[in-house]
Amino acid sequence: MGYSVTAGATGRLLFGYDSFGNVCGKKNSPVEGAPLSGQDMTLKKHVFFMNSCNLEVKDVRFSSRILCVSSCPEEQLNTLEEVQLFANTSGSFLCVYSLNSFNYTQNPNADSLCPRLPVPPSKSFPLFNRCIPQTPECYSLFASVLINDVDALHRTLSGIMSGRDTILGLCILAFALSLAMMITFRFITTLLVHIFIALIVLGLLFVCGVLWWLYYDYTNDLSTELDTERENMKCLLGFAVVSTVITAVLLVLIFVLRKRIKLTVELLRVTNKAISNSPFLLFQPLWTFAILIFFWVTWMAVLLSLGTAGAAQVIEGGQVEYKPLSGIRYMWWYHLIGLIWTSEFILACQQMTIAGAVVTCYFNRNKNDPPDRPILSSLSILFCYHQGTVVKGSFLITVVRIPRAVLMYIYNTLKEKQHGAWSSCVSRCCYCCFRCLDKCLCHFNQNAYTTTAINGTDFCTSAKDALKLLSKNSSHFTSVNCFGDFVIFLGKVLVVCFTAFGGLMAFNYDRVLQVWAIPLLLVAFFAYLVAHSFLSMFETVLDALFLCFAVDLETNDGSSEKPYFMDQEFLSFIKRINNLNNARAQRDKNSLTNEEGTELRPL
Repeated sequence: MGYSVTAGATGRLLFGYDSFGNVCGKKNSPVEGAPLSGQDMTLKKHVFFMNSCNLEVKDVRFSSRILCVSSCPEEQLNTLEEVQLFANTSGSFLCVYSLNSFNYTQNPNADSLCPRLPVPPSKSFPLFNRCIPQTPECYSLFASVLINDVDALHRTLSGIMSGRDTILGLCILAFALSLAMMITFRFITTLLVHIFIALIVLGLLFVCGVLWWLYYDYTNDLSTELDTERENMKCLLGFAVVSTVITAVLLVLIFVLRKRIKLTVELLRVTNKAISNSPFLLFQPLWTFAILIFFWVTWMAVLLSLGTAGAAQVIEGGQVEYKPLSGIRYMWWYHLIGLIWTSEFILACQQMTIAGAVVTCYFNRNKNDPPDRPILSSLSILFCYHQGTVVKGSFLITVVRIPRAVLMYIYNTLKEKQHGAWSSCVSRCCYCCFRCLDKCLCHFNQNAYTTTAINGTDFCTSAKDALKLLSKNSSHFTSVNCFGDFVIFLGKVLVVCFTAFGGLMAFNYDRVLQVWAIPLLLVAFFAYLVAHSFLSMFETVLDALFLCFAVDLETNDGSSEKPYFMDQEFLSFIKRINNLNNARAQRDKNSLTNEEGTELRPL
C-alpha cells in the first residue's frame, strides 16, 4: 500500500491529464525537460483531444495532442476565427498553451498547434472528465478507440470511478436493508416469516427476469461493437444463468422445508431471548460495518494507486508520457488476497466477540442476575489471547477461496478458447467442490471460535473438540439448526437481490462508456458482506447456543448435583424437537414394517 501510494497518481485517473504531464483541475509540479509541464490547471478541469474525430493509438499512447481546457465547445467550430472567438468569450483555449489566443489566426504554424477543423461539438462526460464529441460519426470512432484501446484494468477502474456515487448509494441501500432485516428477525412472528419468504421469492424471480430482459436488450443494441458493450453483455448472460440456477435451487428448498416454519419461529424466539440478556449485541454489527467500510475505502484507494503507478518520461516535442511499472501492475492479485483475508478477519472478530458474550451469559447459574458487560469482557479476551485463533480461521477461508477464483478463471478461459468439454467439466467440478468446502469451513470456524470462548484453547484443539461434541449430539438439533441458518441465509439473499436490482437499474443508464459488470459484482459482494455482518449475529448466537447446549449435556445430567445451565424455555424447546424426531422415526419404522409384512404375506 505504501509503495502504490508513493508511486501511483490517482489524480491522473480521476481527473485526466494532458500531453505535457499536467493533471487537469490540479496545480502541477514541473517535469524536467518538458517546458509546458508544471502549470496551474485548477480552472481547467476538462480533457480535450485536438483531433477527436481521427483518434489513433500508437505505441500505447494517443496520437492526438491532449489539452486541459476550462470548458468543452458545445457548438461546432469551423474556422480558426471561431476557435479564437470561443477562447475569448469562454476563456477555454483549444490550442497549445504556448500559442496566445490573439495569434490563432496569424501564426503560420497554427494548423499544427490548434485542433483539426472543424471542431465537433462536445460534452463533458464523467469518464476521465473527457470532452466527448456529440456528432454520430466522431462519437463512434472516438469511443471505439478510447475504450477498446485502454487495458482491462483501466476500463474496470474507470467504470468504478464513473459510477462511484452510484456504488456509494447502493452500499447505503444495503446498510438500510440489512438493518431492516435485523429488526425483522428481532421481532419475528409466523406472519413476518411468510411475508419475508414471499418477498424473497418475488425478489429472486424479478431479478432473474430483469437480467434476461437486459441481455435481450443488449443483443438487439447496435452499439455492441465496443468492448465494453460486449463485456457487459457476456457478464449479463453469466449473471442471468447463475441467478436462474440459484433461484431454482432456493425455490425447491423453500417448498420442501415450508412445514418447518413454525418450529423456526420458536427457534428464533429462543435466540432473541438469549440476545435480550445482552441487548448491546444488536449494536455489534454497526462497528463491524464501520470498520469494513473504512477498510474497503482504503483498499479501493490503493487499487486506484496501483492502476496509475508509473514514471514520467519526456518524448519528442516536450510531451510527457507515463510508462507503467511492469511489476506493480500485477500486484493487484496480492491486493485481492488482502481484501478477502482482512474482510474475513474482521467478520471473524465479530463472530468471536458474539460467541464469547453468549457463552458468558449461558454459563451463568443465576439467570436473574446476568453478568456485567459481557461484550467488553469478550473483546478484551479476544484481543489479549485469541488473535491467532481468528487469524488462522480467516486464513483457512482465504486459502480455499483463492483456488476457487483460479479455477473459475481457468473454466472461463477454456470456454472462450473452445477446448474439450472434458477439461471444462473437470475445472467446473473442482470449483464446486471448493465452494462446498468453503461453506463447511465457515461453519467449522464458527464452532471452533465458540469452543475457544468456552475452554480458552487454541484454534486446532477447539476445532477438534467442537467436531467431537457435534458428532455426538447431532441427533438433537442438526435439522432444526440447519433450517434456522437457512432462513437467516435467505435474509442475506433478500438484501443482495434488492441491492443488485438497484445496481442494474442505475448502471444500465451509462452502459456505453463504462464496464459496469465489475462494479455491479463489487456492489453485490459488499451487500452480501454487509448483510452477513448484520444477520450473522443471529447465526452466531444460534450456533453458539447449540454448542453450549452440547457442552452442557456433556458435563451435566440435570440432577440436583449437576443441574443444567440452560433455562426452562430452551430445555422445553429441545424436548419438543426430540419428541418430533422420535415420532418421525417411529412413523418411518412402522411404515417399513408394514411394507415388509405386505411383501411376505401369501397371495
